[in-house]
Amino acid sequence: MIFLKKYFSIFCLFLPLGCGYQLVGRETHVPPDLTSVAIPTFVNQTLEPGIEVPFTQGFLKEFIRERRVKVLGRREADSILEGVIKSFQSYSVAYDRSGLATEYQTTVVIDLVLKKKNGETLWVEKDISETRWYKTSSAVLISESSKAAAIRQIGEFIAERVRNRFYYNF
Repeated sequence: MIFLKKYFSIFCLFLPLGCGYQLVGRETHVPPDLTSVAIPTFVNQTLEPGIEVPFTQGFLKEFIRERRVKVLGRREADSILEGVIKSFQSYSVAYDRSGLATEYQTTVVIDLVLKKKNGETLWVEKDISETRWYKTSSAVLISESSKAAAIRQIGEFIAERVRNRFYYNF
């Protein structure tokens, strides 16, 4: 009986190897020579001050979280992901009875370029856009905080989409 338990245990250890089991979620289509990326501060071509900060932070967080490619400085990295915030629009979409805006729609459009360190362009994404809505208030700080949260959400959402493209549709 002990003999059978011993061989059964060994059989169970090797069973997953013969069944085609593999770890999922780590497959990537990134070229093997691309092991690191630099993400410099995005260029802000809009009139919205500071919008480049939440976008750059969103992209840094997404790529650092993934860990398949190291995020390094521009001098050390194999590639550079550069972003340009081309457009920021915010306009009212809902009003109260007195005609004051109660909700705004915010849309941001960006361009991205991924280049190798030698300057060779790997891919270009133009006119990536995303929209969010936020409530406004008679208190300016609350309205500005809501707008900042909407901008941050847009940056995080676009960063997630681009990260997926980077790893799965290179």
